[in-house]
Amino acid sequence: MSERGDDGSGAEVPENHPPGSPADDARPDDEARSGGHPIDGGEAGGDAERAGEGARATDESGESGETGETDDDARADGAARRPRGRRRARIALVGSAVLVLALIVTLVVPPARDGLVNLWCEATDGVCPVEELPPITDDEETDPRVRMEPEDAALWGNYVALGDSYSSGDGAGDYEPATAEAGGCWRSEHAYSRLIEQEFDFTGALGFYACSGHRATHMLEQVGTPESQIERVTEHTSLVTLGIGGNDLGFIPVLRTCIVRMPLLENGACQAQEGEIGRRLDAFEEDLGTVLREIRDRAPDARVLVLGYPRLFPEEPQGMYYTLTVSDQQWLNEIGRDLNDRIRDVVYEVDSHVYGGRRSGSVEYVNTFSALSGYEVSADESWLNGIVLDQLGEGLRVDRASFHPTAQGHMSIADRIRRQIEEGPERVIYVSRETLASVNDDRLAAELGGPLAPVIGPPAPTAAPSESPEAGNEADGG
Repeated sequence: MSERGDDGSGAEVPENHPPGSPADDARPDDEARSGGHPIDGGEAGGDAERAGEGARATDESGESGETGETDDDARADGAARRPRGRRRARIALVGSAVLVLALIVTLVVPPARDGLVNLWCEATDGVCPVEELPPITDDEETDPRVRMEPEDAALWGNYVALGDSYSSGDGAGDYEPATAEAGGCWRSEHAYSRLIEQEFDFTGALGFYACSGHRATHMLEQVGTPESQIERVTEHTSLVTLGIGGNDLGFIPVLRTCIVRMPLLENGACQAQEGEIGRRLDAFEEDLGTVLREIRDRAPDARVLVLGYPRLFPEEPQGMYYTLTVSDQQWLNEIGRDLNDRIRDVVYEVDSHVYGGRRSGSVEYVNTFSALSGYEVSADESWLNGIVLDQLGEGLRVDRASFHPTAQGHMSIADRIRRQIEEGPERVIYVSRETLASVNDDRLAAELGGPLAPVIGPPAPTAAPSESPEAGNEADGG
């Protein structure tokens, strides 16, 4: 914006533009010298100057007459000079085109690229090709951390996969034999962590420790024991994926209450659980924050990707699913969304302390809520297992694999993780120089799995006050 002149005239002072700028081209020469602050004496000075120029023109015409030079001679001389000016303009244009062509060619030929790019930058006063990251600053040269591209920051070490049945692959089939038994972890060859391992070239290897039935509370209670998932994370872990919270919420018991009922007589049974669910979510938020800090303590340079949960039912259900009304399905979707929002908020809070404290590594949220959109449980081609009921004594039990992703569902979730690995968070990621310098194959192999024995299964089930004694691993199923 232009400023008002100091002389109180109210005229505007023109903006300062470099010579030859578009602003100069857009206005006549006389306007360039107008304004509150007169330039070259203002209008009076301009009149005097024009008068002087008229006098000089008269003198020059007189001198021309004295030397015998006519107007026709002057025009002929100007016409002779114009072709030379045009030739010089063509030569300059051709020279510029050659320089630009040479730059384009050498930009794709590595041996000459750096030298010519530097020459071009100097010739154009800083108009240089833009790198993906800004140049390293003086502070970063002496920083004990190294700035890395998102994908590189995830691949330099081991990959450790933690979580519950949504992460172990329960429901996807082809389970590791040692985990496919009552009370087992039910780890599938189709789990998203297996797909991520196959897609990326990790310097280390995958440590797959997600386990069906686990909760955030279990992860904290087991720290320091052979059953601990958190203890699998070590200093040279570059990537951690974590999917936890469904069992803390008690989602399968919630579904059981909604489904195993008389739909016409107990219409409020499903949504009547909302108060208890809210209390569980409040406790889970605190536990999740502690879990993430425990992971960060063991792997301060790792990228920690925390997954949300996919939506189970269509956004607009077309009718009942088993005994679930349309409003029940929409309510269950909202419970899932609320859980994801809590997870995301905790992740952002923890990562704000990481980045704000100039620490290495990151904690990132992976949104999977719409990962199965169009393929929910009621779809013709579903990527989620539908309801599976088992007869248990005199009643029914919701099988642990119900409402869990199929192999195709895990492929879709893996795609969300892949994109997060490649694109990274909306900030720069750093890794400790010391950690990177100490990476080698022997160290990575020795650290894989941590100092304790592998996780075999979840802890013995305990009944929460609001749940039946059946609400252990088989009932939770998460």
